[in-house]
Amino acid sequence: MKKKSILRFASNQKALIAVLAMMFLMLFFPTNFYSVFNLMELMNSASILMIVAFGITIVIIAGGIDLSIGGTLVIAGILTIKLMAFLPIWLAIVLAVLTGGLIGAINGYIIVYQKTEPLVVTLGMSLVLTGLAQQLTDAHPLPAEGLKFMMIGNGRVAGHIPNLILIMLVIFAIFFYLLRFTSYGRNMYAIGGNYEVAEYSGIDVLKIQASAYVLCGLAAAFGGVMLSSKLNSGSSIYGDTTALTVISGIVVGGTSLAGGVGSVTKTMLGLLVFAVMQNAMNMLGLDSYLQIILRGVVMVAILSLDSYSRKRKRELV
Repeated sequence: MKKKSILRFASNQKALIAVLAMMFLMLFFPTNFYSVFNLMELMNSASILMIVAFGITIVIIAGGIDLSIGGTLVIAGILTIKLMAFLPIWLAIVLAVLTGGLIGAINGYIIVYQKTEPLVVTLGMSLVLTGLAQQLTDAHPLPAEGLKFMMIGNGRVAGHIPNLILIMLVIFAIFFYLLRFTSYGRNMYAIGGNYEVAEYSGIDVLKIQASAYVLCGLAAAFGGVMLSSKLNSGSSIYGDTTALTVISGIVVGGTSLAGGVGSVTKTMLGLLVFAVMQNAMNMLGLDSYLQIILRGVVMVAILSLDSYSRKRKRELV
């Protein structure tokens, strides 16, 4: 019985075990991995992707997918910089984030109300947004002006804790509360778990599923604003790999692409796997090509373990 409990824990907490294993291995190498500065930078580097990931986690739990988050991210960052030329910083940020919500609303309407394939719609939206970003910037980086905007993404509280980590934790708390302690969140799981049953039970499945895309757009846009603040510029190429990286981290964390299973906590751990791995490999001075191979190996290993454990559960039923 005890052995089964251990195996069950290992199956449910694959990402956590992977993070702990990598941190344990780094004890045997003479690096500055465990310095406070490095650990802060590790979390700081992952914070923006985590913010974006929290939004798409809700969409996936509700049984959807959104590949347009990279396009939304770059458009929001570029719009913020352009709007700051004649608007206060706070208003430029609000309008850019609301633009992300509008993009999510368009996705949600086409996918949910028009019964269209989400993979195709959001991929098309991503192409539209990337093309629009290139038009707005003439395919060149757009520099931001103003120290105040740059300090949002680069400032530190008490001289030690990066602003981005605290901002990410606030966004995490909001999404965690939404999914864990509200009927709205419970309905998300119900819709993703079994759409027909949720519909027959009286849940407004169309409205809730569509709103998930709006929340995803808001989160992606906010992440884009934070990225442009951190880099003090906007560019159409910033979001090229965002969707792939974020969705990979979400799946590695344990959120099922089939819907109905997952949490923002698992998403955070999944992205932390890649952040710790990237940081550790940089500390060890590994070749960039080898780093890509190792990331792929770890991803495949974790997903294979997840697939095996699910198969075992089905056999035991």
